[in-house]
Amino acid sequence: MPSSDAPRWLRPLGPEVRTLPAGEWWDAVRVPLVTGLGILEHLGPRTGAVIEDGYGGSGILYWLVPPGEAADWDLPPAQILGSGSHVAIPPRHRTYAPGLHWRVPPTRTRHWTDPAGLHAALRATLS
Repeated sequence: MPSSDAPRWLRPLGPEVRTLPAGEWWDAVRVPLVTGLGILEHLGPRTGAVIEDGYGGSGILYWLVPPGEAADWDLPPAQILGSGSHVAIPPRHRTYAPGLHWRVPPTRTRHWTDPAGLHAALRATLS
C-alpha cells in the first residue's frame, strides 16, 4: 500500500512489528481465530482493518474500532483493548502468514470497523 494510502498512525512505521498504545487512534477488539472467522463472514466487505496473530497456538484476530466505542462490551471471549493497553502492529506490507500480519490491511479511509456492525457480527457468531 503506498504510504499516502496509509492511516497517519501507520505511515511512520518501518519494516518491523511495532507496539502502539490503544485508546489514542483506535481501540482493539481481540477474539480467537475461530470466532473471528465467523465475524469476518458476517461483516464481509463492511470490515475494517484486521490484524491476525498466528503465533501461540490457535491464532487471534484484532479489529480496530474508534477509541472508547467498545469499552462497555461484555461478550466473552472478546477482549477490549483500550487506553492502558498496547497492540502489536505489523508493518503495512505484511499481509501474509506466518506470524503477525494484516488479514485485512488498513487504508486511509478504511481502518476502523463500525462498532455497531462488529458488535452485531460478534453476537451472531457467538449465538
